[in-house]
Order: sequence, then structure tokens, then C-alpha cells
Amino acid sequence: MAAAEDTNSTQNPSGSEAPKLSDLLDRGWKLYEEVDTTNEPSSSNAVQVKVKRGIMQLEEATRMVNQLNLFSRNEALEEISTADLKYLLLPALLGALTMKQVSPSKRLEHVQAARVYFMDFLQRCKEYEVCSFQLPRTSENTADTPTEEQTNPSVPMPVSQPDLIAMATQRQAKIERFKQRKETEAKLSEIRGLVESGSADEDVVRDFYLLHVRRWVTLALEEIDSINQEIEILKRMELFKQSAPQPSPPKRPPMKPFILTKDAVQAKVFGAGYPSLPTMTVDDWYEQHRRKGCLPDQGIPRSAVDGDADEDERAERERKEENDDEEALQKARDWDDWKDTHRRGYGNRKNMG
Repeated sequence: MAAAEDTNSTQNPSGSEAPKLSDLLDRGWKLYEEVDTTNEPSSSNAVQVKVKRGIMQLEEATRMVNQLNLFSRNEALEEISTADLKYLLLPALLGALTMKQVSPSKRLEHVQAARVYFMDFLQRCKEYEVCSFQLPRTSENTADTPTEEQTNPSVPMPVSQPDLIAMATQRQAKIERFKQRKETEAKLSEIRGLVESGSADEDVVRDFYLLHVRRWVTLALEEIDSINQEIEILKRMELFKQSAPQPSPPKRPPMKPFILTKDAVQAKVFGAGYPSLPTMTVDDWYEQHRRKGCLPDQGIPRSAVDGDADEDERAERERKEENDDEEALQKARDWDDWKDTHRRGYGNRKNMG
């Protein structure tokens, strides 16, 4: 197996030289450290641009590693060249950058992809026996496969007695990993200056990259624990949204009735007993319907109108007689004489057939 330093540059079809494998890893690694140590919000545009650029650099480096076949299951850790050791970190760095992507609609997709990267990293470290650790269970036995309680939110979660021994074991393992990570970080800080300055020999450089790999083993195990919990929460949230009842359409407001009052004074002062309801007088109602042409023509009989006119005429004649009006008296006498010689209804031809 050739070392990456001998084959980490290729030619593009256009003839221009492609970026070196080591440069791709260094750029992606540097972008991750900038994102991880920045004080800016992770959702800011500047941070997300660095995250995407770092992912692109590391993905390209991963493709080149696969083309070069740098790692094999048939070899031991001692057979890997010192220059190639750092490329074991590619899936771990990809998983860490993927977790820093901010997109609520794609969060489940991102955490699942990050879990795949971390599991690939841990699986390779387990095969090379980089350090002693227990490999997490695969997706078939974890939250990636929904259970009956996850697929049906109405089913209550079973209540079981906690396994105190298992809990104590997990807690002790976390404490041990934390101590190992702190010791590893202390050793890294001691030799970092020598490696970055280029004055370290090959053994120191090899220890430097192996310490980085072991540090990321502890980080990947912690990340997978948190990812498993987040995946379960995200899936239950998605199922809850799907099973939530759809909001009913808004109801139309009821029609407000109007109440007739006797006159304008009652409508203005007393209202109808319900101040929130609009009111109108009978005259207003009549005028409104007259403008709309809703009133019938036969509202008042014609004979009633004629009868009112006769009553007015009789009352006027009696008034004049009482005041001794000569003309009115003469008319009254003539009318009496005419009635004496003519029977009632004489000359009335209106009702003839």
C-alpha cells in the first residue's frame, strides 16, 4: 500500500492539478476548529457557510481515500504509515460538521447522517484496535427502528424497573472516557508545538495523530449517545404532528337581529332592552321597505278613503249650519225637500249589473 504523500495529487481532465489529499483534510479540519471555537451563533450565515465548505472539503478527501484504498481490514494498525493515520479522522470530522448544520426541517436527516459517519469511524477504529471501547449497537437495535410505542403515540410507554447495575456500568464508562479524553488532550497540547513547527520526529508525529484518533473515539461515543436520544425525540415529534387533529374552519358569526320600536324617541333613549342590538322605528321600517318596493298596493281600501272624505264634508256642513250661514241653510232645506220626493238610492247607477 502506497503512502498518501506519494499519491495525494491527481490531474483533472482539463489538465489542471487537483487539490492534494492532505490539503483537503487540513482545510476541512481547520474549518471545523473555527466553527467549534467561534463565539458567533451557529445559525449565523458566516458559520453555516464554513460548515458547508468544510463538509465539501472532507467529502472530496473521503472520495480520494476510497480511490487510493488507504485502509484495509487485512492489515494491523502498525502497518498504516504515519502519513496516512490522520485520514482515519475523516468520518469523525464529517459527523461533527454535519451535526452543526442548522435546518429544522432537515434535522432528523442530519443527525441520522452524522450517526452513520460516527459509526463508520468507530467501526474502523475497532477493527484496527486503536483503543479499548465497546462499539454502540447498530441502527437495527436502537432508535433508528421505530417501536410500537414510537409508531403509535397513543400506546403508553412501558414502565420497567431500571437496571441499576447497567446504569452504574454506563456511568462508570462515561467517567473513564472523560478521564481518558482529558489525559489525551493534555498530551496533545504538549507535543502540538513540535509537530506544527516540523521539528518532531516520525515517532512523535505518529503519537500525535494516534492521540487525535483516540480523543475522537471518546467524542464519537458521546455524540452517538446524544444522537440516539435526539432521533427518538424527533421521530415522536413527527408522529405527534401527523396524528394531531386538523384545525376546523372558522365559524361564520351569527346574524344580528333588528328589533322594531314604536318611535324614534324609544329607539334613541330606551333602545329595545338589548343595547348591543341595532333598533329602528316603525316609520324607519316602513320607509325602508317603501324604497325597496316591498309594500303591497292594497294596503288601504279605496272605500275607506272615500268614507273619510264624506265625513269631513258632513262635518263642514254642520259647522256652517250652526253659524247660521244663509247659503248653507238653503242648501240643507233643498236637500231635505229632495229627499222627500226621491227614495233612497235614486240615481245611483254604480252597482247596476
